[in-house]
Amino acid sequence: MPSAASELAEILREAEPVLADARTPQELVELRARFLGKKGSVSGVLRTLGSLAPEERAALGAAANAAKARIEAWADAREAQLRGAQQAAALAQHRLDVTLPSAGAPRGHMHPVSRIELEMQRFFAGLGYSLEDGPEVETDWNNFGALNFPEDHPARDTQDTFFVDGGHLLRTQTSNVQIRGMTGRKPPFRLITTGRVYRHDLDATHYPMFHQIEGICVGPNVTFGDLKGTLYAFARHVFGANTELRFRAHFFPFTEPSAEMDFRWGDRWLEWGGCGMIHPTVLRNCGIDPDQHQGFAFGMGFDRVAMDRFGIPNIQLMFDGDVRVLEQF
Repeated sequence: MPSAASELAEILREAEPVLADARTPQELVELRARFLGKKGSVSGVLRTLGSLAPEERAALGAAANAAKARIEAWADAREAQLRGAQQAAALAQHRLDVTLPSAGAPRGHMHPVSRIELEMQRFFAGLGYSLEDGPEVETDWNNFGALNFPEDHPARDTQDTFFVDGGHLLRTQTSNVQIRGMTGRKPPFRLITTGRVYRHDLDATHYPMFHQIEGICVGPNVTFGDLKGTLYAFARHVFGANTELRFRAHFFPFTEPSAEMDFRWGDRWLEWGGCGMIHPTVLRNCGIDPDQHQGFAFGMGFDRVAMDRFGIPNIQLMFDGDVRVLEQF
């Protein structure tokens, strides 16, 4: 019967090549258990300690501990090799070739409304109109009073207009720039403005914040015919050469006579905006003599133009900031 010492030597001779040939970390775990586990080979030798004399028991215990240490060292070394090989394989698989051109950062896109706005500005610049700008937080005078709105006009109610501290409000129309642009300026002149305006309104085609374009032309011989010719040219530029317009009599406090404009879209007429000859009182409020000069004004929103142009079914999709929607344009 072989001695315990010879059994340990045989275990070491078996363990070294087997551990060195382990192919995976899981296989290495199983080999550790085979040699060092509670039911492993070394533990089997240690179970014979009880049958030995005290001096033999001490020697076998020391030899068993030395065998455990050697097996642990071989297993640790093989584990390091396996993990190093795994890491090298992963690095090789996902290697970054720095000589390839980069994919580049994501590029921004011009908003559909901004594209329409820029197109409209360029059109009127070609007709000699100057581009004016004005504040979105405005005085009551520039937004209502100078434009001939009576004190009891419904537009001045809080159900239609956003009022802020200090007697100011969020402009309900770009006509405030009409007042600012005409005041202190000597005719003749032509100007347009584009920008955000604010009203209490929300549905599929209306939003509390929306965009308008407004234009005015003032001089000694400006007529309603000039206004219609300008708007026909503008509509055909925006909607196509065969666009039809119609003008319906209407009332605005700041123009007289006034009209609503519609354009034909397929088999139906759609409201586009308002227009008319600037009211003499508005000219007078801006320091212009209505006996010497007259002018026309027009204004319309262009968010719905963007919706029609780009096939957007709901106006909120344009302003909710969803990148998935905006990056399509």
